[in-house]
Amino acid sequence: MKEFNSKPFQKKEGSRIDLFQDEELPLLAPLPATPYEMAQWKQATVQFNYHISVEGMLYSVPHEYIRRKVDVRVTAKVIEVFLNQNRIASHPHLYGRKGQYSTIVEHMPADHQAYLEWNGDRFRAWAKKIGPSTHQVINSILPSKRVEQQTYRACMGLLKLVDKHSPESLEAASEKALTFTASPSYKSVTNILKAMKDKQQNEGKLQQTTRNEHGITRGAGYYRR
Repeated sequence: MKEFNSKPFQKKEGSRIDLFQDEELPLLAPLPATPYEMAQWKQATVQFNYHISVEGMLYSVPHEYIRRKVDVRVTAKVIEVFLNQNRIASHPHLYGRKGQYSTIVEHMPADHQAYLEWNGDRFRAWAKKIGPSTHQVINSILPSKRVEQQTYRACMGLLKLVDKHSPESLEAASEKALTFTASPSYKSVTNILKAMKDKQQNEGKLQQTTRNEHGITRGAGYYRR
């Protein structure tokens, strides 16, 4: 091929290689920095947990785009998300077990970012100090959302109930909640705690009323009759 391209033309000056170097080579653009990758385009809707689902994997998108339809460019290495032809997210392409998450911190709402220093193990360890039933409730709350961070507010709220109630009360409420369902929620435990507190207050009022009635019945005036 090299010899053929260097062979002089029969009816004009130069050769094919001369023509290429003089006229075509100056017009060529440099090769891309990375090899070309075949891509597939898909559409997805940003879910309420600010992730999209692609081939069974979950990829985060800035939370302000929740419920928006987006275009997704899928290659062997990268998942890119576009809205109105503008790229709004990019992730490495996940492989293996279905249901894996790729979450970028900046995509999370501010209230979710506030719990970044926390993780499931820390909440479990805290709950275990309160009691086995509280620990079991936390274990049921943590996997209740597709993104674990979305449960951290409920976990924190539940464990902070010891500031208003005693650890013993929270443990008792958790134990009672587990008799109704294997997966109690933060709300169900707080409702039980409220009911327990109301019951204690009502019993206290009843005891006070009974004492007052006895005082009237057996007071000094009674014995003067």
